[in-house]
Amino acid sequence: MAQFVNAKEDLVKEAIDGLLACSGGALARLDGYPHIKVVYRADWARDRVALISGGGSGHEPAHAGFVGPGMLTAAVCGEVFASPSVEAVLAGILAVTGEAGCLLIVKNYTGDRLNFGLAAERARALGRKVEMVVVDDDIALPDLPQPRGVAGTLFVHKIAGALADAGKPLDAVAAAARRVIANVATIGTSLDTCTVPGSPKENRIPEGKAELGLGIHGEPGVEQVAFSDAAQAMDIVLDKLRAHAEPGPCVALLNNLGSTTPLEMAVLSHGLATSGIAGQVIGPSLMMTSLDMHGFSVSVLPVNQEEQRALAVPVPMAAWPGVHDIVDVPVTALPDGLTPIEPIPSSNARTRDTIAQVADVLIAAEGALNELDAKSGDGDTGSTLATAARALKDRLDAMPLADLTQLFPALGNELSQTMGGSSGVILAIYFNAAGDACAGGAPVHKALVEGLKRVSDVGGASVGDRTMIDALAPALDALGQGIDAAAAAARAGADSTANIHRAKAGRAAYVPSENLKGHNDPGAEAVALVFEGLAEAMKG
Repeated sequence: MAQFVNAKEDLVKEAIDGLLACSGGALARLDGYPHIKVVYRADWARDRVALISGGGSGHEPAHAGFVGPGMLTAAVCGEVFASPSVEAVLAGILAVTGEAGCLLIVKNYTGDRLNFGLAAERARALGRKVEMVVVDDDIALPDLPQPRGVAGTLFVHKIAGALADAGKPLDAVAAAARRVIANVATIGTSLDTCTVPGSPKENRIPEGKAELGLGIHGEPGVEQVAFSDAAQAMDIVLDKLRAHAEPGPCVALLNNLGSTTPLEMAVLSHGLATSGIAGQVIGPSLMMTSLDMHGFSVSVLPVNQEEQRALAVPVPMAAWPGVHDIVDVPVTALPDGLTPIEPIPSSNARTRDTIAQVADVLIAAEGALNELDAKSGDGDTGSTLATAARALKDRLDAMPLADLTQLFPALGNELSQTMGGSSGVILAIYFNAAGDACAGGAPVHKALVEGLKRVSDVGGASVGDRTMIDALAPALDALGQGIDAAAAAARAGADSTANIHRAKAGRAAYVPSENLKGHNDPGAEAVALVFEGLAEAMKG
């Protein structure tokens, strides 16, 4: 798998230097490359308790992304998924620890515990006040004697960081950290494993499965479960966490494990927000990742008033999303003039059957049209048309089926609301123009031609530009000879687009010509399928 990296051995160093170069001077590092990679606050005066965390890289923005006022004083970075050395941790301690002492916040992995623990012993021998806490918030393996430290560590960073920034002594900061560790719980799930730079990807999660409780280093989870949708995935995770969300104030942290898209994370947020498990949320955001893992984790922490206040203190680091109340979705009425005017329903069995047949053709063609659109666009033409077709079938009882002068505008208004992208706008223009022509006395055939003319005038496309017009125009020209002739003309027009290698309108106009060769325009193909479907239905 191709990745935006240079030499593997320089990956972490270059990533750290990129972070520092773009920090505006807020961050600095110790001059210890390649073995000592310590990021620390450039403004640190060693006048309060220092907070140090770290571990292997690959979890960005953790940990260096949380170095700043109100959170970490320093982050000690190892290579990807590898604990930093004792010397690196000791260098970080000595660099930032003053008379107030320092707190080491360590995730519960053997390498981290050993290296941070030995560094703490050596620092104490040198006269530094050092406390260490170990985060073990992962509940995926309930019988494990040493649970892993995962995204719940961020609660410790923030709450302990706020207290340290406020000048609290080391014993109070450490006690607060231990209280958080005792109460926080985390579990995650993923649809895929992560890709370690320079190593082959492990494809152990099959299609249709999600892995529950996998580790942030790609370790196998507790089980693979059937995956159906976001709601089910969130429900499974929250069911595991509910016993840890005690009555009273509770904060949830929704963490993107790496490559889950913002759109997916927003859908998952909806499931979390409506679950009632917490009254406040941190995220959704990339906070503690596992490289490019396509998954998410949820952490829950029952909080007292001091912890709530500490979480609410703002910090300047962009990686920290802040804590927010979960609220009922605010909804306001549409502005005057935008509320759709409902048509007066009327019945016509033949018209109803015709519209239903067209809708069924588009629904059946969803996959094929998506596949075709992927050659020249974003692969959604089939879904766009099928979604609108399903909605239209559901609305047929409300349509003025007996009056075409009302039906055409009603179709245009309906499609403008239910069909996304440019297709909905084009068809709204088409059917509204056809309705105007009908109201002026034009027969149906002429009204449909007038609709096409209006679309061409507004959209600027014509025959030969590789759009739906390449199929629709010849079909309407031939419609006077019957539906079979129209279907044949539409098919010939659609197939001709495979030989048009330079589109002049629509999204395909931005696609290189070699991607278009030999593939029909999906809009034109949809028109041909509709006319062919109608012709076949009328034979029956």
